[in-house]
Amino acid sequence: MPSWDADQYLRFAGERTRPCLDLAQRVALDQPARVIDLGCGPGNSTEVLARRWPGAEVTGLDSSPEMIAAARLARPDLRWIAADIAGWKAEAPCDLVFSNAALQWVPDHAALFPRMLAQVAPGGALAVQMPANFDAPAHRLMRDLAASPSWRASFPNAIREWAVHEPAFYYDAVAPRAQRVDAWTTEYLHIMTGPEAIAEWYKGTGLRPFLDALPEADRPRFLADYTALLAGAYPRRADGKVLFPFLRLFLIAYV
Repeated sequence: MPSWDADQYLRFAGERTRPCLDLAQRVALDQPARVIDLGCGPGNSTEVLARRWPGAEVTGLDSSPEMIAAARLARPDLRWIAADIAGWKAEAPCDLVFSNAALQWVPDHAALFPRMLAQVAPGGALAVQMPANFDAPAHRLMRDLAASPSWRASFPNAIREWAVHEPAFYYDAVAPRAQRVDAWTTEYLHIMTGPEAIAEWYKGTGLRPFLDALPEADRPRFLADYTALLAGAYPRRADGKVLFPFLRLFLIAYV
Protein backbone atom coordinates (compact mmCIF):
# COMPACT_ATOMS: atom_id res chain seq x y z
CA MET A 1 0.00 0.00 0.00
CA PRO A 2 1.20 3.56 -0.62
CA SER A 3 2.13 5.82 2.27
CA TRP A 4 -0.29 8.55 3.30
CA ASP A 5 0.12 12.12 4.51
CA ALA A 6 -2.91 13.57 6.31
CA ASP A 7 -1.83 17.19 5.81
CA GLN A 8 -1.31 16.69 2.07
CA TYR A 9 -4.67 14.94 1.73
CA LEU A 10 -6.48 17.73 3.55
CA ARG A 11 -5.06 20.47 1.31
CA PHE A 12 -8.19 19.87 -0.79
CA ALA A 13 -10.50 18.94 2.09
CA GLY A 14 -13.50 20.77 0.64
CA GLU A 15 -13.30 19.07 -2.74
CA ARG A 16 -12.63 15.65 -1.21
CA THR A 17 -15.46 15.95 1.32
CA ARG A 18 -18.16 17.09 -1.11
CA PRO A 19 -18.77 13.60 -2.62
CA CYS A 20 -18.93 12.20 0.91
CA LEU A 21 -21.61 14.76 1.78
CA ASP A 22 -23.54 13.87 -1.38
CA LEU A 23 -23.41 10.16 -0.57
CA ALA A 24 -24.36 10.56 3.09
CA GLN A 25 -27.34 12.76 2.23
CA ARG A 26 -28.61 10.15 -0.24
CA VAL A 27 -28.58 7.28 2.29
CA ALA A 28 -32.23 6.68 3.21
CA LEU A 29 -31.76 5.55 6.83
CA ASP A 30 -33.50 7.48 9.59
CA GLN A 31 -31.28 6.68 12.57
CA PRO A 32 -28.70 3.93 12.22
CA ALA A 33 -27.34 2.80 15.57
CA ARG A 34 -23.96 1.48 14.40
CA VAL A 35 -22.04 3.19 11.59
CA ILE A 36 -18.54 2.40 10.35
CA ASP A 37 -16.47 4.47 7.92
CA LEU A 38 -14.05 2.21 6.05
CA GLY A 39 -10.94 4.01 4.84
CA CYS A 40 -11.73 7.05 6.96
CA GLY A 41 -8.43 8.82 6.25
CA PRO A 42 -7.92 11.84 8.53
CA GLY A 43 -11.55 11.67 9.64
CA ASN A 44 -13.22 14.26 7.39
CA SER A 45 -15.69 11.67 6.07
CA THR A 46 -16.32 10.26 9.56
CA GLU A 47 -17.11 13.78 10.75
CA VAL A 48 -19.78 13.99 8.03
CA LEU A 49 -21.38 10.77 9.32
CA ALA A 50 -21.27 11.93 12.94
CA ARG A 51 -23.07 15.14 11.97
CA ARG A 52 -25.59 13.34 9.74
CA TRP A 53 -26.54 10.82 12.45
CA PRO A 54 -25.61 12.38 15.82
CA GLY A 55 -27.18 9.56 17.81
CA ALA A 56 -25.17 6.80 16.13
CA GLU A 57 -22.09 5.00 17.41
CA VAL A 58 -19.66 6.05 14.67
CA THR A 59 -16.33 4.28 14.05
CA GLY A 60 -13.59 5.23 11.61
CA LEU A 61 -11.22 2.58 10.26
CA ASP A 62 -8.05 3.14 8.22
CA SER A 63 -4.87 1.17 7.56
CA SER A 64 -2.65 4.26 7.97
CA PRO A 65 -1.57 4.99 11.57
CA GLU A 66 -0.79 8.56 10.48
CA MET A 67 -4.34 9.06 9.22
CA ILE A 68 -5.86 7.55 12.34
CA ALA A 69 -3.68 9.75 14.54
CA ALA A 70 -4.89 12.87 12.70
CA ALA A 71 -8.51 11.71 12.94
CA ARG A 72 -8.26 10.96 16.66
CA LEU A 73 -6.71 14.37 17.29
CA ALA A 74 -9.59 16.11 15.51
CA ARG A 75 -12.40 14.02 17.07
CA PRO A 76 -11.23 12.20 20.20
CA ASP A 77 -14.85 11.45 21.09
CA LEU A 78 -15.29 9.06 18.15
CA ARG A 79 -13.98 5.51 17.91
CA TRP A 80 -10.96 4.93 15.67
CA ILE A 81 -9.41 1.65 14.48
CA ALA A 82 -6.11 1.18 12.63
CA ALA A 83 -6.77 -1.87 10.45
CA ASP A 84 -6.88 -3.05 6.84
CA ILE A 85 -10.24 -2.96 5.07
CA ALA A 86 -9.45 -6.23 3.28
CA GLY A 87 -9.34 -8.13 6.56
CA TRP A 88 -12.10 -6.24 8.35
CA LYS A 89 -15.08 -8.05 9.84
CA ALA A 90 -17.69 -6.30 11.95
CA GLU A 91 -17.78 -7.16 15.66
CA ALA A 92 -21.56 -6.99 15.31
CA PRO A 93 -23.69 -6.21 12.23
CA CYS A 94 -23.60 -2.51 11.29
CA ASP A 95 -26.61 -0.49 10.25
CA LEU A 96 -24.44 1.45 7.82
CA VAL A 97 -21.17 0.35 6.25
CA PHE A 98 -19.83 3.49 4.56
CA SER A 99 -16.73 4.08 2.45
CA ASN A 100 -15.68 7.27 0.71
CA ALA A 101 -12.87 7.10 -1.89
CA ALA A 102 -11.02 4.17 -0.30
CA LEU A 103 -12.13 0.84 -1.77
CA GLN A 104 -10.32 1.52 -5.05
CA TRP A 105 -7.12 0.58 -3.18
CA VAL A 106 -8.52 -2.77 -1.98
CA PRO A 107 -8.18 -5.77 -4.35
CA ASP A 108 -10.74 -8.34 -5.52
CA HIS A 109 -13.95 -6.34 -5.59
CA ALA A 110 -15.91 -9.39 -6.74
CA ALA A 111 -15.36 -10.90 -3.29
CA LEU A 112 -15.03 -7.64 -1.32
CA PHE A 113 -18.44 -6.12 -2.02
CA PRO A 114 -20.55 -9.20 -1.11
CA ARG A 115 -18.39 -9.64 2.02
CA MET A 116 -18.99 -6.04 3.10
CA LEU A 117 -22.71 -6.36 2.40
CA ALA A 118 -22.77 -9.42 4.67
CA GLN A 119 -21.66 -7.17 7.55
CA VAL A 120 -24.81 -5.02 7.22
CA ALA A 121 -27.68 -5.56 9.64
CA PRO A 122 -31.20 -6.17 8.24
CA GLY A 123 -32.72 -2.83 7.33
CA GLY A 124 -29.28 -1.26 6.92
CA ALA A 125 -27.17 -0.27 3.95
CA LEU A 126 -23.76 -0.40 2.30
CA ALA A 127 -22.84 3.02 0.85
CA VAL A 128 -19.73 3.48 -1.29
CA GLN A 129 -18.12 6.23 -3.35
CA MET A 130 -15.04 5.64 -5.53
CA PRO A 131 -13.23 7.58 -8.26
CA ALA A 132 -14.21 6.43 -11.75
CA ASN A 133 -11.66 8.38 -13.78
CA PHE A 134 -8.81 5.87 -14.14
CA ASP A 135 -8.42 6.79 -17.82
CA ALA A 136 -8.60 10.56 -17.28
CA PRO A 137 -5.57 12.50 -18.61
CA ALA A 138 -4.09 13.06 -15.14
CA HIS A 139 -3.94 9.30 -14.53
CA ARG A 140 -2.77 8.36 -17.99
CA LEU A 141 0.02 10.90 -17.79
CA MET A 142 1.48 9.57 -14.53
CA ARG A 143 1.57 6.06 -16.00
CA ASP A 144 3.00 7.27 -19.30
CA LEU A 145 5.68 9.28 -17.51
CA ALA A 146 6.75 6.30 -15.40
CA ALA A 147 7.03 4.19 -18.59
CA SER A 148 8.93 6.88 -20.54
CA PRO A 149 12.62 6.44 -21.48
CA SER A 150 13.60 9.02 -18.87
CA TRP A 151 11.94 7.18 -15.99
CA ARG A 152 11.25 3.53 -16.75
CA ALA A 153 14.55 2.37 -15.24
CA SER A 154 13.42 3.93 -11.96
CA PHE A 155 10.33 1.69 -11.89
CA PRO A 156 11.64 -1.87 -12.33
CA ASN A 157 8.62 -3.29 -10.53
CA ALA A 158 4.97 -2.84 -11.44
CA ILE A 159 3.27 -0.02 -9.58
CA ARG A 160 0.24 -1.09 -7.60
CA GLU A 161 -2.43 1.38 -8.61
CA TRP A 162 -6.05 1.71 -7.62
CA ALA A 163 -8.76 0.05 -9.68
CA VAL A 164 -12.51 0.51 -10.16
CA HIS A 165 -14.81 -1.46 -12.48
CA GLU A 166 -17.78 -0.31 -14.50
CA PRO A 167 -21.03 0.42 -12.60
CA ALA A 168 -22.69 -2.77 -13.88
CA PHE A 169 -19.99 -4.85 -12.17
CA TYR A 170 -20.95 -3.46 -8.75
CA TYR A 171 -24.66 -3.84 -9.38
CA ASP A 172 -24.11 -7.52 -10.20
CA ALA A 173 -21.91 -7.92 -7.10
CA VAL A 174 -24.54 -6.65 -4.62
CA ALA A 175 -27.94 -7.13 -6.28
CA PRO A 176 -28.37 -10.82 -5.33
CA ARG A 177 -28.04 -9.91 -1.63
CA ALA A 178 -29.76 -6.51 -1.63
CA GLN A 179 -33.40 -5.50 -1.31
CA ARG A 180 -32.77 -2.35 -3.31
CA VAL A 181 -29.79 -0.75 -5.09
CA ASP A 182 -29.23 2.93 -5.81
CA ALA A 183 -26.31 3.71 -8.13
CA TRP A 184 -25.14 6.77 -10.06
CA THR A 185 -22.12 8.68 -11.30
CA THR A 186 -21.29 12.35 -10.88
CA GLU A 187 -18.59 14.35 -12.62
CA TYR A 188 -17.34 17.15 -10.37
CA LEU A 189 -15.72 20.09 -12.10
CA HIS A 190 -13.02 21.39 -9.78
CA ILE A 191 -11.65 24.84 -10.55
CA MET A 192 -7.94 24.79 -9.77
CA THR A 193 -5.35 27.56 -9.63
CA GLY A 194 -3.18 25.80 -12.22
CA PRO A 195 -1.67 22.45 -13.26
CA GLU A 196 0.55 22.65 -10.18
CA ALA A 197 -2.58 22.35 -8.04
CA ILE A 198 -3.61 19.15 -9.87
CA ALA A 199 -0.15 17.70 -9.14
CA GLU A 200 -0.58 18.67 -5.49
CA TRP A 201 -3.99 16.98 -5.47
CA TYR A 202 -2.50 13.70 -6.68
CA LYS A 203 0.46 13.92 -4.30
CA GLY A 204 -2.11 13.04 -1.65
CA THR A 205 -3.64 10.10 -3.56
CA GLY A 206 -2.90 8.63 -7.00
CA LEU A 207 0.76 9.68 -7.19
CA ARG A 208 1.62 8.08 -3.84
CA PRO A 209 2.60 4.66 -5.27
CA PHE A 210 4.85 6.29 -7.88
CA LEU A 211 6.52 8.65 -5.41
CA ASP A 212 6.99 5.88 -2.84
CA ALA A 213 8.85 3.81 -5.45
CA LEU A 214 11.39 6.58 -6.08
CA PRO A 215 14.35 7.68 -3.99
CA GLU A 216 13.46 10.87 -2.16
CA ALA A 217 15.99 12.87 -4.21
CA ASP A 218 14.22 11.94 -7.48
CA ARG A 219 10.70 12.85 -6.41
CA PRO A 220 10.86 16.61 -7.12
CA ARG A 221 12.05 15.97 -10.69
CA PHE A 222 9.29 13.41 -11.31
CA LEU A 223 6.73 15.89 -9.99
CA ALA A 224 8.14 18.65 -12.19
CA ASP A 225 7.95 16.43 -15.28
CA TYR A 226 4.41 15.39 -14.38
CA THR A 227 3.31 18.98 -13.84
CA ALA A 228 4.67 19.95 -17.25
CA LEU A 229 2.58 17.22 -18.85
CA LEU A 230 -0.51 18.33 -16.92
CA ALA A 231 -0.06 21.86 -18.31
CA GLY A 232 -0.63 20.49 -21.81
CA ALA A 233 -3.64 18.38 -20.84
CA TYR A 234 -5.39 20.96 -18.67
CA PRO A 235 -4.97 24.37 -20.37
CA ARG A 236 -5.41 27.57 -18.42
CA ARG A 237 -8.58 29.54 -18.98
CA ALA A 238 -8.59 33.27 -19.63
CA ASP A 239 -8.42 33.99 -15.88
CA GLY A 240 -5.45 31.65 -15.39
CA LYS A 241 -7.46 28.87 -13.71
CA VAL A 242 -7.76 25.30 -15.00
CA LEU A 243 -10.83 23.06 -15.06
CA PHE A 244 -10.28 19.64 -13.50
CA PRO A 245 -13.15 17.19 -14.21
CA PHE A 246 -13.36 14.28 -11.78
CA LEU A 247 -15.81 11.41 -12.32
CA ARG A 248 -17.02 9.45 -9.27
CA LEU A 249 -19.12 6.31 -8.86
CA PHE A 250 -21.74 6.00 -6.08
CA LEU A 251 -23.48 2.86 -4.87
CA ILE A 252 -25.99 2.25 -2.03
CA ALA A 253 -27.21 -1.29 -1.42
CA TYR A 254 -30.03 -1.75 1.10
CA VAL A 255 -30.37 -5.06 2.94
